[in-house]
Amino acid sequence: MLKEEKLNLVKEWDKVFPKNEKTNHKKVTFKNHFGIELAADMYWPKDGNIFPAIAISGPFGAVKEQSSGLYAQEMASYGFLTIAFDPSFTGESGGEARYMNSPDINVEDFQAAVDFLSNLDCVDNEKISIIGICGWGGMAIQTACIDTRIKATVAITMYDMTRVAGNGYFDESDNEEARYQARVAINNQRTIDFKNNNYKLAGGVVDDPTDAPWFVKQYYDYYKTNRGYHKRSLNSNDGWCVTASSSLLNTRLFTYASEIRSAVMIVHGEKAHSLYFGQDAFKLLKGDNKELLIVPNATHTDLYDGGENHDKVPFDKIEEFIKKNI
Repeated sequence: MLKEEKLNLVKEWDKVFPKNEKTNHKKVTFKNHFGIELAADMYWPKDGNIFPAIAISGPFGAVKEQSSGLYAQEMASYGFLTIAFDPSFTGESGGEARYMNSPDINVEDFQAAVDFLSNLDCVDNEKISIIGICGWGGMAIQTACIDTRIKATVAITMYDMTRVAGNGYFDESDNEEARYQARVAINNQRTIDFKNNNYKLAGGVVDDPTDAPWFVKQYYDYYKTNRGYHKRSLNSNDGWCVTASSSLLNTRLFTYASEIRSAVMIVHGEKAHSLYFGQDAFKLLKGDNKELLIVPNATHTDLYDGGENHDKVPFDKIEEFIKKNI
């Protein structure tokens, strides 16, 4: 038997979006193969007994009370049973040390969510899909490479976190010397962290975006304002462990993306700085059940919550794609 991990789950509604009284909601937990207890919000329609299901996570450094929860609640209103989960080491989920990440563990988190959904009596386990947002869009596609139980995968405003870790934004640091210096910095920090018995944090969204790049200003508008701020969100606060990116630097996603037989949809904003990630990932996919949807005039963070007018996320297109392919 696996050792039980005691999670402290918040009971009150503390999401950054309003509760939809037309759907049911409760908190659930489940373990991944590393023995880490994951916390999730479950949403499902008021009517019905057996549902198709969707597991949702992201953005990278966010928590389920933000974008993933909004997507989960909205997709429940379309007839799905959904869970929005906090990744290992993050939010209300377990795992030590805190604020770490790993492509392997992140994929396992998605697979554990599929394990959980597959064993619910109210879920049709032949109709399970996943949605990943931002960096978790890349992790969702990576999960689709290995998990044949998944019938449809939707990657929203996706990042390839391994590419940005190894090459920098827009591949501006795609050279051996830049990667070497990044490795030196991370390994030196490991020595310091071990000595201090503590992990240095960095990478949260800046508190003053005045001189920041335009896309960082967009992150600020989501993570640091009432629009999306949450006290448990890494991006809203102090960020990840500095050394957490070592596994991202040493990995590349999508090695077997061309072998994904299940359906994959990539949704990206026309004006998103990250659009090149989605476009390049789509080029790797094969088959007539793959789709790239570019949302006109949408930025990267517009697809977190629909943007200023809450109208940029094409939920109807996502529903149509998933139901067509399950």
